[in-house]
Amino acid sequence: MAFLHFSFTLAFILSFFGLAFNRKFLLSALLCLEVMMLALYTAIALWTIQTGALTLTPTPMVLLTLSACEASTGLSLLVATSRTHGSEHLNNLNLLQC
Repeated sequence: MAFLHFSFTLAFILSFFGLAFNRKFLLSALLCLEVMMLALYTAIALWTIQTGALTLTPTPMVLLTLSACEASTGLSLLVATSRTHGSEHLNNLNLLQC
């Protein structure tokens, strides 16, 4: 079981570092955010099963729902920025020039 906890923690940390250090494209930032949410989902689902707490049973589903909403919002922003600016480079986006 320690290997599973290590793998979830490693996936979260690697995606966090990917988000922090590789901020060139919007799509890569969105993928890093999605990996972070999926690592949290699997960790919380495993923790709920291990503890057997019935009150925490809906928590992973709520997190998964919020993750799906975040992904759809991110993809709509990706499409909007690629249509208006012509690319998804985050360096080209300037919020003052709308």
